Amino acid sequence: MPNTSREARIIRHERVRKNMIGIASRPRLAVFRSSEHIYAQVIDDTVGNTLVSASTLDAEVKAQKDASMSKIQQAAIVGEFIAKRAIAKGINKVVFDRGGNKYHGRVKALADGARSAGLEF
Repeated sequence: MPNTSREARIIRHERVRKNMIGIASRPRLAVFRSSEHIYAQVIDDTVGNTLVSASTLDAEVKAQKDASMSKIQQAAIVGEFIAKRAIAKGINKVVFDRGGNKYHGRVKALADGARSAGLEF
């Protein structure tokens, strides 16, 4: 039995990842959510390379957000940036990896932002 919520999330993530792999034609869009920030990476698991990444710490994302924005709005912006960067690299389809988190709130906002910018999953 997990002692902390972090350990429980890791167990859920391992269970989800057991059946999910990112390949060159359809890499994995992995999301990590901390209490303050949200991070997204497009990963090719066959070679273990991160192809594209975006987070709330990126300079381009910081330029678009302001102090009054909620974390959900910031996650949507990160989703749009990850999609634009992936499409620029020729990646149109991905497999969505929610990282053991529930698919709501910031994780859902990031996914919706990526979809609205043209990424398919």
